[in-house]
Amino acid sequence: MQLLHVTSNSLKGLCCLPKEPNPVSVPKCHDKVKFLKSLAPPLMAAFLAFSPMVNAPDSLGQTIDVQRGATLFRNACIGCHTGGGNIIQPGATLFLKDLQRNGIDSEDEIYRVTYYGKGRMPGFGENCTPRGQCTFGARLKDEEIKLLAEFVKLQANQDWPKINGVDED
Repeated sequence: MQLLHVTSNSLKGLCCLPKEPNPVSVPKCHDKVKFLKSLAPPLMAAFLAFSPMVNAPDSLGQTIDVQRGATLFRNACIGCHTGGGNIIQPGATLFLKDLQRNGIDSEDEIYRVTYYGKGRMPGFGENCTPRGQCTFGARLKDEEIKLLAEFVKLQANQDWPKINGVDED
């Protein structure tokens, strides 16, 4: 196994060179450096998207809740509500103006609709009834629906900013 060390070249940035120069390994190293440099913009975007500055949480606990809410949203809601929209019923988006117009602009109302469903939206609650209004898929626990309601309200209040991994096209 050959040991590597890092040298800095002001013109070419960082480059890995073997302790004993080998002309075959240098181009491979430059390819690796180029690959790592190409990852920098998406990694920075992901960092900023999950940064507390974007959602301005009050505490670490709120940051964790936002991330858990985003994960639940991605798993249960994104099929119909990508980026806060609604592919089934365009007038029933998760944007604040539509939520207000439809009388669903509080966390309690968002919770109720998520639990029991409304119109074309199925309910996801563990004890959702009537059966025909409820999802045929996995049900969510009360705590999970509460986190979803908080997440949706927070996003609606911020006009659904892009969050990495949530509003995928």
